[in-house]
Amino acid sequence: MSSSPNPLDMTHRQVFGSVAEIYDAARPGYPDVLVSAVLDYAALGDRPALEAGAGTGKATVPFAAALNSPLTCIEPDARMAEVLRRNTAAHPHVRIEVSNFEDWQPGDTRFGLLFAATSWHWIDPARRWDLAHNARAPGGTVALFWNPLGIRDPTLHAALAEVDHRHGLTHTPHAVLASAFGDTPGHWPDMLGHWPAVDCAKDDRFTDLHSLRFREEAHYGTADYIAYLSSLSMYAALPTDHRAQALSDTATVLNTHGIGVPVERIHDLFLTRRR
Repeated sequence: MSSSPNPLDMTHRQVFGSVAEIYDAARPGYPDVLVSAVLDYAALGDRPALEAGAGTGKATVPFAAALNSPLTCIEPDARMAEVLRRNTAAHPHVRIEVSNFEDWQPGDTRFGLLFAATSWHWIDPARRWDLAHNARAPGGTVALFWNPLGIRDPTLHAALAEVDHRHGLTHTPHAVLASAFGDTPGHWPDMLGHWPAVDCAKDDRFTDLHSLRFREEAHYGTADYIAYLSSLSMYAALPTDHRAQALSDTATVLNTHGIGVPVERIHDLFLTRRR
């Protein structure tokens, strides 16, 4: 993958710590059916698992609850890791290390599963597949997943697009209509050409490629949706006054429509094994 599906400056991955508590409260999690699909494919047994870019634990917690084996979580931001420790306190088999994934060393441990939840695109594209290969045991699984949303109401979508344009915002969650998502995993505007299968199909170190999609309808109230936007890097990186105005204008649109934000949540999952 030559670039991230959301082409933000890589330094933006460090802004999340400034909104760690909002991130933890507002970001959506991942469904049990996705966790089960990963673990069924991985057939992990007692082999250890590894998470890259764990954040505050939106995926860590359901995986930790389902795993009996050790789980090591790599998170580059100490403020995010602090919340992650709190959220995983009930799972003593979870170990947290504060480090960029590119700088972290697995030592002698080789993992049966490496997973990344909406974080793989933040890892250096020139190195991530080598790092993934080197961290896993032979036959070990890589599981990569994202959970974009699509706006179901075209009129609301158009009004929000006008606000984004006025504030110079791109790649916001509401930038895509639900109808723009195809039927194939990885088929959405920000991911086209960047779905992990594109890289893995050309890399003979990986085999048994699978892509899966899970869908669910959801509805955000205005306050919840504004909190969600506040947790995103493109908003967190804005100057304070600009961010406040962009969020205020977005809230005005939502309140004018009087329906909150009806969305379709997409959970796209990619699976592959080390030969």
